[in-house]
Amino acid sequence: MDAAIERIAMVQGAPGAEIQDLFSALAGRWAPTLRVAGVVAESHGLADRTCSAGYLRRISGGQRFSIFEDLGPDSTECHLDEDGAGSAAEAVRRDIAAGCDVVVLSKFGKLEAAGKGLWGAFTSAAEAGVPILTSVSPSVRAAWENFAGTGVVALPADGGAIDRWLKSVRAHTELG
Repeated sequence: MDAAIERIAMVQGAPGAEIQDLFSALAGRWAPTLRVAGVVAESHGLADRTCSAGYLRRISGGQRFSIFEDLGPDSTECHLDEDGAGSAAEAVRRDIAAGCDVVVLSKFGKLEAAGKGLWGAFTSAAEAGVPILTSVSPSVRAAWENFAGTGVVALPADGGAIDRWLKSVRAHTELG
């Protein structure tokens, strides 16, 4: 399939925090001309924790959803708050239903692989035919491929490459 018409872009090749910063910057740059829905991840900022997952920030409106249960500095486990991620997904689903041009979803990770977390936002965006920008945890690659199929383009963590992808998808959508 021609990469120019692949509606799902998976960004790879950089640390997760760098990708989230890139997603946040792109959403901010796109917001004046596009309706952007989705969430980006932010760290909890606590020192000496195994898990860096902290919050999902809603792109439209800035609402923060906690996705982290602090197990303390001695814990070696990462405990995600699936209720917080589910609440974020519901907010994004409402934004998609209200109409949007692109959906930015921080990551397809272990919650999504289990049909939880942002799963509902991923499926709503796919069903609506809206372009999706995301990253994928390597540990859940098989579940990701099961969800996304072959309609995915892998992109580097480069704003210009992502801008070109979105421009191509939007041009194809307007022509089709």
